[in-house]
Amino acid sequence: MADCLSRARRHGGWHWPERPVVFVSDPHADAEGFLRSLIAAGVIHRTRGRIGLTAFGRAAQIVLGGDALDKGPSNLALLDAIAAVLDTGARLTILAGNHDLRMRLAITAVRGPRSALTEHLFVRMGRKILPALREVLDRFVTPEDLAALPSEAACKARLMPGPDWSDRFASAARKELPRRVIAKEIRKLEEKRAKFDGDRARIGLTHRELLAALLKCHEIFLEPGGHYAWFFDRMQVVARSGSLLFVHAGLCDEMADALVREGVDRVNAAYARAAEGATLGFYFGPLANLVRTKYRASDCALTETGVETLNRAGLHMVVQGHVNNHAGQRLLAKQGLLHLEGDITLDRASRALEGLEGIGAGATLIFPSGDVIGLSRDHPRAKHFAPERMTAH
Repeated sequence: MADCLSRARRHGGWHWPERPVVFVSDPHADAEGFLRSLIAAGVIHRTRGRIGLTAFGRAAQIVLGGDALDKGPSNLALLDAIAAVLDTGARLTILAGNHDLRMRLAITAVRGPRSALTEHLFVRMGRKILPALREVLDRFVTPEDLAALPSEAACKARLMPGPDWSDRFASAARKELPRRVIAKEIRKLEEKRAKFDGDRARIGLTHRELLAALLKCHEIFLEPGGHYAWFFDRMQVVARSGSLLFVHAGLCDEMADALVREGVDRVNAAYARAAEGATLGFYFGPLANLVRTKYRASDCALTETGVETLNRAGLHMVVQGHVNNHAGQRLLAKQGLLHLEGDITLDRASRALEGLEGIGAGATLIFPSGDVIGLSRDHPRAKHFAPERMTAH
């Protein structure tokens, strides 16, 4: 970490946001955890179920750090809570997360043209969104929607990859993916296909109901005027404020170069265009790496070259979600670049699985003074980070 602080000083020092930033990440379909986090941060108040902005909330910029979807009690309740916060007039940036991307790819793959490169994507990406599809079926799908669909067998054939898919995929993917990635993708698909019917049965959905829910998702999420079209319309993959980059997972050399040469707006536009296409080249490439990386050997690499590019441009710290912690936020060096981990395990499903009690709450507050405050119900005190004033020795 000392090297990161020294490089920041050598390359122009720190520039902090002009207004306070409140970073809340990975709510994972837990509306109550999300709202409690904003209340704890002093951004909103809630009276008899109605929320409003505080004076601090009117001055602040809220950044939702990705992974709004999956895992928690209700995807739609969380989306409704985000909409209610937007209705207060709050400044709210919505970042993409890997779970949000998987939802989009699953919807797009079923709706779009069928090919060897895409016909497996619902089974590959869709197991974790089955609870969300149940919610959409119950709330939005009409008897007329179901009546318009073909037989159970025909719907199953539309959702599942064909029996010869692996051979066709291996041939078609050679132009887009390395051989090791192709082999891993085939292996993962077979593992998920083996579990799919059991997962589907537990959620209580027929193949006709699944297809109806997926088609309805396209309507409400991706078509103009859809009930939740604002969610993907507003979504960015990266945001910048002063010396800080806000991104769900992390960076690589190619994205570091693109952010410095082309700027945040162009990178966000490129991500939005690519996310519409549902290709594996995109999913395993540098744009989606922004929401997927954990700096594994299989991820797009961030090296000294990329870090130097960022530092020379005055970018010294990544504020991220994606890596959940059990005792509040963490500040650490990854690949030679400071990262502030802000996923403090909000959703009840993850908390129950990982031995944490109750509903999560917490937020990361970043002030123009350079003070960073980490709040978490799982840590007894607020954490105070001040990178600009930390010693480099």
